[in-house]
This record gives sequence, C-alpha cells and structure tokens, in this order.
Amino acid sequence: MSMATFILGLVILFVGAAIYGKFCEKVFGPDDRETPAYSKQDGVDFVPMRGWKNSLINLLNIAGTGPIFGPIQGILFGPIAFITIPIGNVIGGAMHDYFSGMICLRDGGTQMSSMIRKYSNGVIYKVYNVFVCLLLLLVGAVFIYTPGDIAATQVFGFSGLANDPTTWIIYGAIFVYYLIATVFPIDAIIGRIYPIFGAILMFSAVGVFIGLFVHGYPLLNIWDDWQGVAFQAFQTVDGAEVPFSYGEYFASGHFLPVFFVTVACGILSGFHSTQTAIISRTMKSEKQGRMTFYNMMILEGFIAMVWAAAAMGIYNLGIQAANAGATGTVGAVCRDILGDVGGIIALVGIIVLPITSGDTALRGLRLTISESLHIDQSTNSKRLTLSAIIFALVAVILVFAKMNAEGFNILWRYFAWSNQTLSLFAFLAISIWMYENGKGKFVWIPLIPGAFYAFITVTYIANAKIGFNIPWTAAYVIGVVAAVVYVVAICAYGKKRASNLLRK
Repeated sequence: MSMATFILGLVILFVGAAIYGKFCEKVFGPDDRETPAYSKQDGVDFVPMRGWKNSLINLLNIAGTGPIFGPIQGILFGPIAFITIPIGNVIGGAMHDYFSGMICLRDGGTQMSSMIRKYSNGVIYKVYNVFVCLLLLLVGAVFIYTPGDIAATQVFGFSGLANDPTTWIIYGAIFVYYLIATVFPIDAIIGRIYPIFGAILMFSAVGVFIGLFVHGYPLLNIWDDWQGVAFQAFQTVDGAEVPFSYGEYFASGHFLPVFFVTVACGILSGFHSTQTAIISRTMKSEKQGRMTFYNMMILEGFIAMVWAAAAMGIYNLGIQAANAGATGTVGAVCRDILGDVGGIIALVGIIVLPITSGDTALRGLRLTISESLHIDQSTNSKRLTLSAIIFALVAVILVFAKMNAEGFNILWRYFAWSNQTLSLFAFLAISIWMYENGKGKFVWIPLIPGAFYAFITVTYIANAKIGFNIPWTAAYVIGVVAAVVYVVAICAYGKKRASNLLRK
C-alpha cells in the first residue's frame, strides 16, 4: 500500500493550477476598470468587500456536499479517482468558474441567465432558465436534506427518520436561516458569518488531510487491484438490495460516464456558474478574479481529494464498510482521525458546506427569477414575497424526498446529472464571448471540457433508468454524436457572431 497516487494527484492539482490558472488569467486579461460593486453600489447586492472575504464566501457558496459525498462514492471506482479529479478540476472546473465569474463581472455583475441570453439565442436562453430554476430548487432541497441528516445522526445522535420530529425541527432551523440569508443584504449575514464558517471548513479539511498521514491510512496505487471486497456496493433492483462492484463499471467501459456524474463537484459543477453574480457584485478589482474564482475551485478539488483518500483509507482499515453510506463514512472518518471533540468540529464544518451553498443557491434563484421576469426587489417585503414562493416549492421537494423510500436517491441522481449538464451552457457562453472579443484562437479552452461533458451527460441520461434506459452501446454512440454536434454548432455560431460584429 502506498500514497504515491494520492501525492501525484495533489501535485497535478496545485502545479496544474499555478500554470493553467495563470494562463487563463492572461487569456481573459483583467484590468483596472471600475467594478459593479462601485458603479452599481446599492447596499444590498452590490457592496464592495475585501478580497479574502470574497474568496472565502465563494468557496462556501460553491462547496456543498458534492466534494464530499461525490468522491466518497467515486473512490469505489478505484484510485484512478486521484488522477481524474485533479486533471478535470484544473482544465475543466476551475476554468469554468474563472471565466464564468469574470465575464459576469465585466458585464456589470449580471446573472448567468443574462449572460446566456447575451451570448446565445432566445431558444437556448429559455431552455437555460427553466433548467437552472429546476436545478437551484433541487440544490435547495438537497442542501437541506444532507446537512440536516448529518446533524441529526452524526452530531445529535437522533434517528434522522421521517417519523422523528427532531428531523423536521432541524430542517426547519435550516429553512429559517436560508430565508434570512436570502432576503437580507449580503454584507449583513453572509459577509459577516461566512469567514467564521470558512475557518471551520478549513479546519476540517486540513485536519483530515494531516490525519491521513499521522494515522497511516492505507491507500491503493493506481496500478493496484480495486476489484476486491473493499469496493463493493449495493444497488436497488426491483425493490431488493443487490451487490455490485464499482470496479465493474471501469472494467466494462462504464467508468465513462458514471464516474464523472458521481463525483461531480470536485471536478466540475455547473451550479457554480449560478453563484458567480453574487461575488462579482462585491469584488473591488478584476485582478482578484483568479484567487476568488479559479483558486477557490482548486481548493474544492483539494477537499474532494482529501475525502476520497479518507474514504479509501477507512474502507481498507475495515473501520467502515464501503456500502454503509456516505453519511456514516463522514462520521467515522471525523471521529477516527480527529477524536470526539475534533470530530464534532469537523462535522460542523461539513454541515456548513451544504448550508452555505443552499442559501446562496436560493438567493441566486431569487435574483435569476427577478431579473428574468423584471420583478422589483428593492425592499425586504418584495424580496420576502418572492422568496416565500421559492421556499414553498423547495419544501414540497424535500417532503417528497424524505417521505419516500427511493425519494432522495431519485432527487440526488437528477441533481447530479443536471448539475453537470448546466455547465454546457456556461461553456457555450464562454466560447461565444471569446469569439466576440477577439480570442477565437483560444476557444479550445472551453470547448475541450464542453465536448467531454456533452458526451458524459448525454450518454448517462440515455442509459440511466431515470432517463431513457437505452443500452450502453447505443448510448455511447448518441453521446459521441452529441459532443460533435455541440462543438460544430458552437464554432459555426461563434464565427458568425464575430463576423457580424466586424461588419458593424
């Protein structure tokens, strides 16, 4: 056993970020122009804040349960995850976050929906709006469910069951916080408490990272076998729990697309583009963008790597079975590495992750709806009215997920797939922006990950039971065709837009 693959992955992540992040920054070209935080200052959403505070807030906005639960499940495919997570993060996820954030910043702190409207057409804009609203509703529900259950079962020792009143009390407390954070000025709630949450988050991530070495967690090398019993899991087939090995997906070629939908946020998350407007409205300078957007996604990749390694180590030690569930694995890792007190603090940090993503998701949904439908949000009462409608819909989804045996599994699968699919819209907008701004020779930067995820998302939904249930061979063909069409269509449309601008 060795940590060689894990260490190699960390080198790829941080060295790759230093090189490719600087390259992305050079391509975009940040300058000293006045930012929307000053030009549109309103004391609510457009508020100048310090760079370090913006960075921490953005990290907490984007890092939900995805970079923890996703890698815990993804590591069941084997140590290949230690290589694919950092590569995908550097050239896909961090790049996606940087350009999405910087374009929104330069365009006046606009919502991503407005960015899609500007750099595509009316049909794509309408499809995007429906898609993003549904995703943010799912995010809101998922990020109440998961931190609520971790708090109930791992911190307070409750059952976390639907018939336990304490479960709904905890959910209700998260709801109340979301409502407050969604309605009131960004610097009144988010700007003040997020730095504290950020400190707790970093304690948990760094604490677990150090613990991997102190406790000597055994990790497999990429060249070792991952078909053993440690990597067994279960799936529900006709109401029965049937064992299977994630390694079988890799051996049979289904590592693509399943792994990249399973891991999600540690590599790439379309949800992140919906959060860029929140931070782009509080940044004092464009030159803060690389740290705020690119490097914070790299830190999310680090969190994903740490939890992937922790899960593999605790499975290999036999402390936790691989089929015991992500929530139990999180609790077992925290207590084993950090002890009872430190474990509780770390669990608080993990609970904070989805909560701080959920509140900004719902805040972003309010802003998206208000901008798209031109709904006045100038007063607390007007913001509260729109928020109440949004929260009622989230509550319906949450109750469905909790009251049905397969409710949350269905919710999570749709959330994971739609999260990755949403990134395709951002890659499209980034590509067209490059064509229109004389950077067409660099369009490969968004098109490479865009084409890859067009293949991943289309192949997955074509085969999945929650999708079209098409056999794998046909699903792969459909996925390849979708990727080719995606690239060709963007290139043709982008060149046409650039040509029209030259004629004017």
